[in-house]
Amino acid sequence: MRLNYKLVVIALLACFLSTVSIAQISKINAKYSHADTLRGSLTPERTWWDVQRYELAVTPDFNAKSISGSNAIVYKVVARNNGSIRMQIDLKDPLIIDSVLYNKKTPLKFTREGSVWYVQVPPQKAAQTNQVMIYYHGKVHQAIRAPWDGGFIFGLDSLSRPWMTVACQGLGASVWYPNKDHQSDEPDLGASLTMTVPDTLTAIANGRLQYKKNNNDGTTTYKYNVVSPISTYCLIPYIGKYVNFNEVYNGEGGPLDVNYWVLDYNLAKATAYMPDQVRKMFKSMEYWFGPYPFYKDGYQLIDAPHTGMEHQSAVSYGNKYKFGYLGRDASGYGWGMKWDFIIIHESGHEWFGNNITSNDLADMWVHEGFTNYSESLFVDYHFGKTAGDEYNYGIRKGIRNDKPILADYQVNAQGSGDMYPKGGNLLHSIRHGMNDDESFRQILRGLNQVFYHQTVNSADVEAYISKKAKFDYSKVFDQYLRTVQVPVLEYQIEGSKLSYRYTNCINGFNLPLALHGDNGALRIVPAQNWQTADLKPGQDTLFSPGVIEKMYYVKQVRVAYSSPR
Repeated sequence: MRLNYKLVVIALLACFLSTVSIAQISKINAKYSHADTLRGSLTPERTWWDVQRYELAVTPDFNAKSISGSNAIVYKVVARNNGSIRMQIDLKDPLIIDSVLYNKKTPLKFTREGSVWYVQVPPQKAAQTNQVMIYYHGKVHQAIRAPWDGGFIFGLDSLSRPWMTVACQGLGASVWYPNKDHQSDEPDLGASLTMTVPDTLTAIANGRLQYKKNNNDGTTTYKYNVVSPISTYCLIPYIGKYVNFNEVYNGEGGPLDVNYWVLDYNLAKATAYMPDQVRKMFKSMEYWFGPYPFYKDGYQLIDAPHTGMEHQSAVSYGNKYKFGYLGRDASGYGWGMKWDFIIIHESGHEWFGNNITSNDLADMWVHEGFTNYSESLFVDYHFGKTAGDEYNYGIRKGIRNDKPILADYQVNAQGSGDMYPKGGNLLHSIRHGMNDDESFRQILRGLNQVFYHQTVNSADVEAYISKKAKFDYSKVFDQYLRTVQVPVLEYQIEGSKLSYRYTNCINGFNLPLALHGDNGALRIVPAQNWQTADLKPGQDTLFSPGVIEKMYYVKQVRVAYSSPR
């Protein structure tokens, strides 16, 4: 995936907007360190080269809680430079780089600044393809409460046998291997992960197994390969007492290889449980979003010692074989107890998060908001539209409105956790306002076609939706992504006359409301000034308490009648 430089423009625009007055757009007043800037920005030491491929090899030591390994980074030169230049490589404490080889033979010098390592490379010619081989080792940062804090996981299964993996979204893949740790640059030609582990254990990774080699020294080496571009945080090892079963799913893109890797003592319940949920997931996701984006790499669902993560083509699963989220329903309506939350949600990220990836962590709602909404769409597909409405409305109680969904750019910052339920409710509101489910479905599928295997900015996604919906939703996105205000629909009904307006919102907020009932339909586009419309007999029921709120993320308030000015 080619490095996307539009992020730089968006970042500069965000900096500019933070210095001017925009009515009611919330500001983030966080403090960032120099390390945050190095981690989150497109520095000159990052932008002159474009990652083509990672070839990673690791040997974890369970007892020492350490790893040793290498990463061959194949890259293409974006701009010519005749002098000696620096390459920024990210690798976090306490891991250290031992040596670096240029094109397999020339040792290179390097220096360190915190978690950034600067490698001095020879003059580079534009469009030239080169390689640096980085050897490293050391103790590795361990996750304490994975996947929320991130790091390498040296765990034990329920029989006290070694169980190892990684969860590192947000924290970054540089917590366990050297790379360009920025979401905007995924390897165009994919990646491989080679793992040498005790021969009593099995190692799995993304994509497809290339070989398994017994080293006759108590260890076995496994090599997996991914042909698609992949985020650095999605390239993950799974090491434990795994067994496998598989099937072929006949989807929109043809036959899809599906592999299930579970701990040996979970085999019986997994074979009875997982395939049904996975097939239902594919039915819904391919209907709404289009063909699974990684047919060439297959799909794997893998037992993990944490709740779950969206690791591309190797989804981790830790929901204890229970419906809901660890046996709980987030909606309160009961719909969440009819399916396995982790299988559906984390697999939904294959479309939004893995196929379409945000350039900057600040735009993570593109991953989490759409994938949160995939849950409502799953419920809609299998249980009906009313069920989907109720599920989406029910999860709204998790919205805190503590800070904007979008964070500051170029500092590796994440916005509010509201990016999940508020992002989903934003999309649900747009869908209802469009009042055309087929057109809305084609927008979702179109996003996955137009931005197939690409990195994007929130602005790209926002503009695409407005264009295809043939309505300017820019103020709607501003309202829900960039402020913490919940719009209020104020209305008055006197006889057959309806008066309405939006309050508690930014200037220009214009979310359309399409309302339906036994006495016909009504479409209004409220603004900040009072507007009026004539109601047909019985249409006042369209404004019954809570009816609008079930479909749109607005507060519905009937005010005492007075002649609007």
